[in-house]
Amino acid sequence: MALSVREIHKMYEGKPLLRGVSFEVPDGETVCLLGPSGSGKSTLLRIITGLEAAESGQVLWDGTDLAGVPVHQRHFGLMFQDYALFPHRKVAENVAFGLRMQNLPAAEIQQRVNEALERVNMAGFANRRVTDLSGGEQQRVALARALAPRPLLLMLDEPLGALDRALREQLGQFLRELLHETQIPAIYVTHDQEEAFAIADRLVLLNEGRVEQDGAPDQVYNRPVSVWAARFLGLTNVLPGTVVERHPLLVKTALGVFRPVVVEPTEPVGSEVSLLFRPTAARVESENGGENSLTGTVEDTTFRGESYRITLRCVDHSVFQFYLSDPLPLHAKVTLVLEPNEIVCLK
Repeated sequence: MALSVREIHKMYEGKPLLRGVSFEVPDGETVCLLGPSGSGKSTLLRIITGLEAAESGQVLWDGTDLAGVPVHQRHFGLMFQDYALFPHRKVAENVAFGLRMQNLPAAEIQQRVNEALERVNMAGFANRRVTDLSGGEQQRVALARALAPRPLLLMLDEPLGALDRALREQLGQFLRELLHETQIPAIYVTHDQEEAFAIADRLVLLNEGRVEQDGAPDQVYNRPVSVWAARFLGLTNVLPGTVVERHPLLVKTALGVFRPVVVEPTEPVGSEVSLLFRPTAARVESENGGENSLTGTVEDTTFRGESYRITLRCVDHSVFQFYLSDPLPLHAKVTLVLEPNEIVCLK
């Protein structure tokens, strides 16, 4: 089974919010919608689940258009950031809520509640009040409630956003393992890059209502398709330049000439491009380098556990950060040579 989202357009207060969004969620895959606030992620979830209507486009399940299919007949599970639990009800009653809405027999409801709580490691909490639970425990109850109806598709809207960093990492790993175990296709919404990389099988980057990039996490990180994608993923070592040769690719910049070997663009000579220097690209050169080198002043050296983050300011006031195995003295003038396969050429 698979979900297909095709050319979804949505307006908000007279302005475009979603602009032709298309992507697929194959059976058993977790797809993460990753983008900044206001990029349309949550609205897209509401359109898929049937809580909102799009101006145009289609949401299909196994090729069948879901237009006109009410929310409760889509059999999709939705989990919100604030969990939306009923504070006056016990854990088991919260988990059973959706099952009672389906008018299932009492015995089957009890069985499914027990199964869902056991799956999220909350079997001993059935009679607790949700107000007595920690944030992480409430998150698991909300997940059990979403799983109990055995949804065809699970949608999670910033489910870890209210938790502290340590608990987010712990529960993020738990969520990934659970989704792989159940093989329920899932859409996971977040604006946190690390969270997305830890959980997703595939990333869909949303930028101002459009799909900027779609691919496996390592592919998206290693080969961003644009300057926006690179910067959003935390890759800030970007330098504009001009293509001066095509075979091999040669780019001239204000800081020298570079021969990148990754993601060569198809633009002709004279085209403006940008170069991305990966933070692991640099090594220290004792003499002034030629191609693929940066010369500047060390503004900061920060110990990061297994490496040192070096902040380099160049003559044009551009600032770059690289990770080196050894520290460099503050205010020293140094030349760093960059590995060609660590330089990505962006359109």
